[in-house]
Order: sequence, then C-alpha cells, then structure tokens
Amino acid sequence: MNPFITSAHQPPHAPGHARGSDAARARVERGAGHLAENIVHFARALRAAGIPVGPGAVMDALAAVEAAGVGTREDFYWTLHAVLVKRHEHSLIFDQAFRIFFRRRGMLDKLLAAMLPQAPGREEEKAPPGAQRIQEALLSNVGEAEHKPPELEADARLTVSDREVLQKKDFAQMTAAEVTAAKDAIKRLVLSLDQVKTRRLAPHRHGHLVDIRRTLRASLKAGGAVIDLKYLGPRSKSPPIVALLDISGSMSQYTRLFLHFLHAVTDARKRVHTFLFGTRLTNVTRALKAKDPDEALAAVAANVADWSGGTRIATSLRAFNKLWARRVLTEGAIVLLITDGLERDPDDRLAFEIDRLHRSCRRLIWLNPLLRFSGFEAKAKGIRAMVPHVDELRPIHNLDSMAELVRALSPTGSRSGDPKAWLDKVA
Repeated sequence: MNPFITSAHQPPHAPGHARGSDAARARVERGAGHLAENIVHFARALRAAGIPVGPGAVMDALAAVEAAGVGTREDFYWTLHAVLVKRHEHSLIFDQAFRIFFRRRGMLDKLLAAMLPQAPGREEEKAPPGAQRIQEALLSNVGEAEHKPPELEADARLTVSDREVLQKKDFAQMTAAEVTAAKDAIKRLVLSLDQVKTRRLAPHRHGHLVDIRRTLRASLKAGGAVIDLKYLGPRSKSPPIVALLDISGSMSQYTRLFLHFLHAVTDARKRVHTFLFGTRLTNVTRALKAKDPDEALAAVAANVADWSGGTRIATSLRAFNKLWARRVLTEGAIVLLITDGLERDPDDRLAFEIDRLHRSCRRLIWLNPLLRFSGFEAKAKGIRAMVPHVDELRPIHNLDSMAELVRALSPTGSRSGDPKAWLDKVA
C-alpha cells in the first residue's frame, strides 16, 4: 500500500472494519506527512553541509519517494541518493548525513513502522569518524524538538585563538565553516619557488658576454660617439610543479583542500600540472585554470570517473611515466605526490615506476596524511617500496603542514630528514 495515496483513492472497506481502517489510514497519512517533512529538513541539512540542493531537487525527491514507495531503509537511501547527489565527491557527505540524520532514536524505523508495519527494522551502523561538519549542519537546521547532546567544551580552547586552532586542526575533522575559513587561508599562501638556472641567456647587468645587437642599438642614440656595452647573463626561471593526487576514499577529504591550494598556485604561476589518480590517471590541469575555484573544482569532478574508488599507484605511475613525463617534467620540475601509500595490489612494478619518476624530476616530495599519527611506521608493502625513492616525506593534514610545504619550496626553505629513516625504525 502506497503511503502517499489519500483516503479518496482507497478501496472501500467492510462496515465492520470501518473504525479500524480509519485509524490505520490516519496513522499512514500521519507517517507520510512526517516523512515528507523530514525529507525537506534533510535537504536543508545537505545544503548547509555543502551539497547544492535547491527547491526543485527537494520536490523531485518527494516525487521519487512517492513513486518508488517506502519499503526498506536501503531503498529509501538510494532513492534520495539518485535525486540529491549530482557529483562523485558529494557521495561521502550524503552517506554521513543520512546516517546521522536518521540514526537518532531510530527516526526512519519509526516512520516506516507507522506507514508499513510489516517493514523489517534493522540496526543502523555507527557513523564513521570525521562527520563533525555533517553533525553541525544537521543540528542547526532540523526544526524538530529533540534533546541536544551535552556540550563538552574544553577550557584549554579559551587560551588560544580561533586562528591557531584552525591552523592545527585536521582537514577531515573540520566543520563547514572551518572548511570555508581554511579555503580563505589557502588563498593567502604565497608560493615563492627557488629559481633554477637555464641554458638560455638573458639581458643581465653583470653578465659575462657582450650582447652585440643591444650594444649597437644603444650606441645609435648618441650617434656612435659613446658605446654603452650591454651584457648577457644566465637566465633563471621558476621550475614547474607537477602534482599527483590520490583520490581514493581514504584521501578524499585531503585531496579536496589540496586542489584549492593548487588552484591558487595555478592562477598565479600558470606552470602547474595536476593529475588525479585512483584506479586510473586523469589530467585535470586545464580544468583547474578556471578563475572561479568552485567552477574549477566542478570541472575537475566532471572529468574524473574514479573518485573515492580504489587505489592503483603502480598502474597510475606507469601511465604518467609513459604518457606525460617527457612533456611536463622539464626545466627541473618538482613533483608533489600526495597519497597514503596504501596500494591496492602492491607488486614489483611500484618500486620500478617510483624510481623512474624520481630519476625524471629534480625533486620528489611525498605528502602523506598518515604522518599526522605519532606512531606511524612504514610497515605496508606499498609504503616500504616507495620510501627509498623520494627526496622528502612530509605530512599534509592541516594548514600548518601546508604552510611548512610552502616554506620548504621557497629559496630559503630547509629540507626534511632522510625518508629512509622510517625504514630503519621498522627494521
């Protein structure tokens, strides 16, 4: 029985069962009304959490639930997912929001029981960590009168500024407001790269070669009476940056904000090449050149088909070395490899491909979010295969670590210790 069918469309009942049927019909209509109301509140929460959900999408979601019927939690989940989620990167936010919103007091089970008493209820799984942004959006938008969780604020926070807390906070644990503040802070980062000398010569005041053409042209101004010598000297140029970003499920929270960093750098330098890899390699350099960051990230999401999927580092590095290395690794390029190193099928190819990449660039920096843990050890096979072939191994999980990366790339920046020391700790 469809819970959205009104009493005017219900089939006639026997007189003896009129009272019982009227009560059941009232309960069904009441449950349907509560469900529609909660769908509206849920859509508002998704909009506050960062998913663009407009009024039209809400109406489509109500119509889809009415057309599909409400039988199980899984059917209800995928019906809303098909209507409200338009991009790959929004799937994780929707999943966490759905679990948090309908977990409280078994809200969805009660609604299903009110409309379909025969629908089996299942115990909801615990929400994954890192859902603080979704939790805040839900608690601030749902209009139902429910008991709020007790507020536990540490007194130590009153001793530091909000800016300092934001600098040290993990990207995966940030709220929606903190993510917005982090994006603004990333835009203010100034990247000053160390200049690299090229083989070409350029006009130089203290050069070692006389520029005959410029000297003759300058002497014509005085009629040849005065000869002002012009010199040529070595030409310096900022090296290109090549970023290889892991977009697997465990890296999505970090890759998103690092893409904002690369967009800001690309807009200023124009010599940044960005590649995303999960199960395949995708070049998103052209998409990141859009002026507006939201437009740029939307173009990136449209070009990537394996967002939040598995990880095949060896296969992706092989594709990069074969198709792109000779095109972009020129003039002393710096390669930024951001991944947790958890290879899906580690084999002997990974060590070969990472070594080939290391030999093709001037500097290979591995940015690993797992280094935020004090007890991190290079025990995984993929990590142990990659560590010997990188110049630096740095954490990348908050604004402080991103600022440290900017300082490391500057002319006065210092390099970190030998990455091979991580292997000695395990041995």
